[in-house]
This record gives sequence, structure tokens and C-alpha cells, in this order.
Amino acid sequence: MTIRTSRLPLFAGIALALSCLAAPAHASADATKEEAIAMVKKGIAFIKANGADKGYGAITAKDPQFIDRDLYLVVYGLDGKCLAHGANPKQVGRDLIELTDIDGKFFIKERVAMVKAKPAGAWQEYKFTNPVSKKIEPKVMYCEKLAETAVCGGVYP
Repeated sequence: MTIRTSRLPLFAGIALALSCLAAPAHASADATKEEAIAMVKKGIAFIKANGADKGYGAITAKDPQFIDRDLYLVVYGLDGKCLAHGANPKQVGRDLIELTDIDGKFFIKERVAMVKAKPAGAWQEYKFTNPVSKKIEPKVMYCEKLAETAVCGGVYP
């Protein structure tokens, strides 16, 4: 089959249009900081509206509204006890205050202190296993205080 040269611009235009449509999907492979903030706020609203038991259960059960690509929610008591975890339900109920990242950073202890100091919201940097890539990567976690808990969602920049 031969393509007449008069149709080449048409085919080139179609190919360009299709590649432009595919680009946004590839560019948004990882969640953004803005999406993390929005999800934390959504989680807090859900917990306030439905109670802690239902809220923590939905987060831990990986309810689609609380998990998006590499973004998920976690909730810690201000004592470091994990109350809900959107990526690893085995963490729920465990005291994680002494947990460290690969660099030895006590990130749960730091997170709890951060939320006490800045209850309206703050960012934390540490390293953690990305649930999508399964590799330890730099992560930034956004947290807000809700009652005596820290509700957090993080992204891998």
C-alpha cells in the first residue's frame, strides 16, 4: 500500500494529536503535592462526618477515594501508634514512634512533633518505599492535625 504525499500532512497531524493525548497520562504517573493536600483534607472531612472507626477502616481498606497511584493516607495517634494505613494494613495498631528511614531519621517522631507545632498543615521530608516502584525513594508527606491524630498523605517528587 502506498500513501500519497498529499495525505502525509493529515497522517502527521493525527499522529501528533494522538501523542499529545497520551502525554498527560504519562506526565501524571506520580501524584502531586496539591493532590496530597486535597486527599488529606478529604480524609479529614470523611473522618469528621463518619467517625474515626469508619474513616480509619475506609483508609486501611484502600477505599478508592483514599488511594491514587503512589498517594495514600495514613493516620497516627500523637503517641506514634498507627491508626490507619492505606498501603500496609499490617502497620495498624503498631507503635511506630521509633521507626526510622534508611538514613536513620525518626520520621514518625518528627511527624508527630511537626503536627503538634503546626496543626494547620506542614510538609515533612524522608525516605520510604514507593508502593508503585517498590524502591526506597525521597518522599514528602503532608500532615494536618485532627483531634489527637496526624492525618497524612505523601508523594514521591
